[in-house]
Amino acid sequence: MKRGAIVWGFLVPALLVFAYFKFIPMVTGIQMSFHEVRPFLGDVWVGLDNYVAVLNDPKFHAAIWHTLVLGFGTAAGAVIGGIVLALVLEGASRYLWFVRTAAFLPVVTATAVIAEVWRIIYFPAQDGFLNSVLGTFGAPPVHWLEDPNTALLSVMVVGIWQGAPYNMVIVLAGLAAVDRSLYEAAAIDGVNMIQRLWFIVLPALKPALAIVLVLAAIRSLRVFTDVWVLTKGGPSGATDVWMTRVYSLGFERNEVGVASAASIILLVVTVIITLGTAALLRRGKDT
Repeated sequence: MKRGAIVWGFLVPALLVFAYFKFIPMVTGIQMSFHEVRPFLGDVWVGLDNYVAVLNDPKFHAAIWHTLVLGFGTAAGAVIGGIVLALVLEGASRYLWFVRTAAFLPVVTATAVIAEVWRIIYFPAQDGFLNSVLGTFGAPPVHWLEDPNTALLSVMVVGIWQGAPYNMVIVLAGLAAVDRSLYEAAAIDGVNMIQRLWFIVLPALKPALAIVLVLAAIRSLRVFTDVWVLTKGGPSGATDVWMTRVYSLGFERNEVGVASAASIILLVVTVIITLGTAALLRRGKDT
């Protein structure tokens, strides 16, 4: 009991701060989702009208589609990229720590800074970094973030570039737990690289991949900063995702009640997808 009291003595201050800045705003958001928020005039109870407004808004329908496309593409690319990076950088060489650290830098760099750097890379003029590289092969300049046909894909590339190193660390931890004798036995049996990856590495990585997929699904639904810095949901709403729509309603149009309702819907959807993904992965692990 004394040991437990000491542990809780250290945890309670942090938990109180966390509750104040996390759970109290969440409860307040739930409350506002049932009201028409009118600062200094008093809120008016509207019941489920805010939720109906969200579900009937065509712009929200488009934002849902963009969120799913961007989220699925970013999650899939980041997971595959993380596995590739982990396989390439796996090993005990003393020089690999530097490469791993360099590869992990996008994770610890602020998303707004990363998005600003990529906005410069995507500069649409001929002398823009990416366009100048493509220009050496005779390709014309591309308006990456200004063209509705390429804007969403351009944002997706940024998300993959930042998310893959995070997944790499988790996969590296999973690879460290693989029994090396299996590799030796496979080499004796003449197993090639692809067969070893498919029949030994990937089955052993199931617990790590389960964590990676769940976290990737959560991040993909909550994407905001990189989209807002790169495109602000444009051009013509081509990259408008759920969170940019919520931000526009709450802070630009002052429809705080509708924005709160949209946030609560996103919370419920995130919980459902997370639990569903975890259940499917657990079932696959058991079988």
